[in-house]
Amino acid sequence: MSFDTPEANRAFQQKFGFPYDLCSDTDKSASVAFGVSDAADPRPKRMSVLVGPDGKVVAAYEKVTPADHPDEVLADLNRLG
Repeated sequence: MSFDTPEANRAFQQKFGFPYDLCSDTDKSASVAFGVSDAADPRPKRMSVLVGPDGKVVAAYEKVTPADHPDEVLADLNRLG
């Protein structure tokens, strides 16, 4: 999720061939609600949040190493059962 417009995210998605849509949070409401950013922040922090099926945050990853992060998230998903 980024503060970029849906159009900018769509262009980024297409440029890098992501098979999923990217979310836009142009008014910062989701980022503020999840505690990732402050309303005054010009850009969101680089952070991942894993949301469970019940809509609750089950893990927050404040420091992400791109090469290791997918395995970390998959391990947490497996623990959810």
